[in-house]
Amino acid sequence: MRSVTEHRDAILSAISPLPPAELALADCLGLVTTADISSRVPLPGFDNSAMDGYAVRAASVVGASAATPVTLTVVGEVAAGADASGLQVGPGEAVRIMTGAMMPAGADAVVMVERTDGGLERVAVTEAVESGRSIRPAGEDVQEGELVIPAGARVNARTLALAASTGHPRLPVRPRPRVAIVSTGDELIPPGEALAPGQIHESNAIMLAAAVRTLGCEVVASSAATDDPDALVALLADLAGRCDALVTSGGVSMGAYDVVKAALHERGIDFVQVAMQPGKPQGFGLFGEQQVPIFALPGNPVSAFVSFEVFVAPALEAMMGATHERRVVQGVMGHELSSPAGRTQIARAVTSRSGEDWLVDPVVGQGSHFIADLVRANSLVIVPAETTRMVAGDPVEVWLLSEPGSTW
Repeated sequence: MRSVTEHRDAILSAISPLPPAELALADCLGLVTTADISSRVPLPGFDNSAMDGYAVRAASVVGASAATPVTLTVVGEVAAGADASGLQVGPGEAVRIMTGAMMPAGADAVVMVERTDGGLERVAVTEAVESGRSIRPAGEDVQEGELVIPAGARVNARTLALAASTGHPRLPVRPRPRVAIVSTGDELIPPGEALAPGQIHESNAIMLAAAVRTLGCEVVASSAATDDPDALVALLADLAGRCDALVTSGGVSMGAYDVVKAALHERGIDFVQVAMQPGKPQGFGLFGEQQVPIFALPGNPVSAFVSFEVFVAPALEAMMGATHERRVVQGVMGHELSSPAGRTQIARAVTSRSGEDWLVDPVVGQGSHFIADLVRANSLVIVPAETTRMVAGDPVEVWLLSEPGSTW
């Protein structure tokens, strides 16, 4: 039986990052850059005003105050986006200027409009300013050719603003993995349809698709399949031609109708027992001519969710050239929890702040079929394989799934 770490490492050793692609900025959020990005322009691109006011020569307003205003002749006006190259400010002159507008030649300072009478032809200035006041110099933020986004950076909203400002309409990134999801079982019925005896509503494909999208990956198909091995292989072969990863749920254990194992165990897919609870039966391999990674997860909803968090999420992140980032904290057990000997238990819990500590309260229903308790939990508690019992006050590793105080 493999340990959790051994199975995860076996998966990651078979995963390769997707080839880089140049994508439009709007499509890059959450992706990882594959090359250094340098600015194509300086920021700011020209000397400009930091506020609404008047562009002046500082020497022209020496001694200006409310009691002794200095009156200047207004020789022009420049708005943001306008070309000020034709304007010249001489001694005793001013140009009315807006925030972000290009500084006219000859001016070396800006007087804010609140320190004037707002005149249009002549303006009374009531404050002296030093040279450089309220001016944003060209290149003050970024020089042309300067490195602004390194390779390996995760693109966020701020990154996109910087890329756009420095002249880049596209970025070189690892694209989003395209993922196909198949839930298996003759008993599965679409949500909302009437159930016959022995049938259940399909939920795993919906849950796993949402988990895939949460990572920033693309879901190209999400469906249910019957317990027909040949039909399942045909479906997977079709999906493999248009995706980068396959995820199945159900049919991986030792039962007579475990369709995934029956269909794939002779096609290079490795089915193993992992020393964990929930999620002991696992399958992984490279499927079909395309050698698409396939993750065969257990069918119980909690087992499928935990397996996705432990094994699939890190692999999909690796395909994007990233490391899966979890919010991990050291918690303190709020009450007792038993754990099976020799197996890492990944228990659901409600974690909250209690003074300086993270207080961990495992949910009542730890069975792999308890969907409601999975929803109530906001964290996963990692109980080591060598630990069979935890009591109140024991330290424990916690993976936060949502913000403390919220389970939804």
